[in-house]
Amino acid sequence: MHCPSPDRPHQPADAHGPSRSAQVWRVDGDHIATGLDQLIEEIPVALVYNGISHAVLLATPTDLEDLALGFSLSEGILASRAELYDAERVDGSRGIELHLEIASERFAALKAHRRNLAGRTGCGLCGVESLDALARSHPPLPPRAPVPVEAAFAGLAALPSLQPLRQATGAVHAAAWVDRGGSIQALREDVGRHNALDKLLGHLAASRFDPAGGFVLVSSRASYEMVQKTLALGIGSLVAVSAPTGLAVELAEAAGLGLAGFARDRRMVIYAGAGHFTPTAQV
Repeated sequence: MHCPSPDRPHQPADAHGPSRSAQVWRVDGDHIATGLDQLIEEIPVALVYNGISHAVLLATPTDLEDLALGFSLSEGILASRAELYDAERVDGSRGIELHLEIASERFAALKAHRRNLAGRTGCGLCGVESLDALARSHPPLPPRAPVPVEAAFAGLAALPSLQPLRQATGAVHAAAWVDRGGSIQALREDVGRHNALDKLLGHLAASRFDPAGGFVLVSSRASYEMVQKTLALGIGSLVAVSAPTGLAVELAEAAGLGLAGFARDRRMVIYAGAGHFTPTAQV
């Protein structure tokens, strides 16, 4: 089977844009033809706190201020949006640096418990120093009205049309904030599922949202760290398109989080916090 020569080589990434155009060969049976495709980018993004580099994530270079804030909150570096004083993006030839100015007491705590993180696609617990470090306490979630399952189904139905990077590349995850009526109020995309969730959480924190006003919907599986990040902002329910892990269910049960997986085609499986969901469509 002979592959025709490409018309032009792979194109370099634009100045850290979210995707790039690439020459490909499309195979259909015994027929091969050249064409163009879009490739999602994953760029090294260094988070620099008060002049000290703390973490390097491989992320899609969109909504990076949301990513920085969401990561800082969900990883316990910051306790509130008010503790982030400034954020500056610096583009370089090897990647992007986000210079974050945070409260001095938070920076002192960060230095005392510094972890050498090396973020990568699909990595959520890189650099944790010990097993004890996994056990972060979360305040009990206050009582709130349950999420109508119809709202979850409505959010799922709307999700694909609101993912432009997925439509262009087929290689990104999404995290969405869905209100109790089923409308998607915010959505963020990234090549990494943790990054997509952190971007969403950062946006929500910056907008001073009501954690009781909806739930998080993710296009990925629900792992331990995805549950932990959701709890960090006091959100009561997490719905995932794929399966949860055993440790994620254990944490959700202990913290009182509603956790559902395999959400697709107007079906889902509730693994924890069944009382957080109601089969009625009432809002």
